[in-house]
Amino acid sequence: MAPQPTLSLVIPAKDEQENIANLLTEAFTVMHDHPGFEVVLVDDGSSDQTLETARQTATALGGCLTTIRHDQSIGQSGALATGVRQARGQWIVTMDGDGQNDPADIPALVQKASRLHVSDFCIAGYRRHRKDTPWKRFQSRLANRVRNAFLHDGVPDTGCGLKLFPRATFLSLPWFDHAHRFIPALVKGRGGNIAIVEVNHRPRTAGLSKYTAWNRGWAGIVDMIGVMWLLHRTRVPRIVNAGEPSTDHPAADRA
Repeated sequence: MAPQPTLSLVIPAKDEQENIANLLTEAFTVMHDHPGFEVVLVDDGSSDQTLETARQTATALGGCLTTIRHDQSIGQSGALATGVRQARGQWIVTMDGDGQNDPADIPALVQKASRLHVSDFCIAGYRRHRKDTPWKRFQSRLANRVRNAFLHDGVPDTGCGLKLFPRATFLSLPWFDHAHRFIPALVKGRGGNIAIVEVNHRPRTAGLSKYTAWNRGWAGIVDMIGVMWLLHRTRVPRIVNAGEPSTDHPAADRA
């Protein structure tokens, strides 16, 4: 029998037929010696052969792949949530399906996480040298500065799709559309630890980005206000004495 997965790579993808085979090949190659590694691919209503290509690739490589398909697109955050719920690993790594994240960075995230002795945490990738257009890099820098000024999550690049966190932590967070950009802030808000790992970034070689300045900017402002409210209203209990179960049963002694 195959071992119970300890690490699940969750990849939301929409119309990434030209990128998904190379991405899966890299992921399974890099993690070949990691016991219990699985990939969970969520096809978010693709109109191409993304799902079929992924299945054929995993079969050829002998990799453990779980696939889920949405009948219509609900966005990256919704696809990510579907994937994490279906994943079996204790730790979740997330990655975009466009091939710009490098699977070779996964071991560094795992190594960083293994040094944290807390139940709630998020290891966030930082694309210091982004391979995007100047306009897109400017948007990202501005958004990250504004977000960090208001949320104080300490993450220089929250838009990076490469992250690692415990599955149980993710399932305890409030969830909404575009929430994937606020995972570090939400984890920190419940008392978790945040760590940064510098990662590689590659240019998109095929397909089209699903984001524009409009759906990044306006939605990001609205969502940030909502997250600020959530964090303001969050109360994390710090238990100093949980007590011990009583073994005395006076009523039974008197009987």
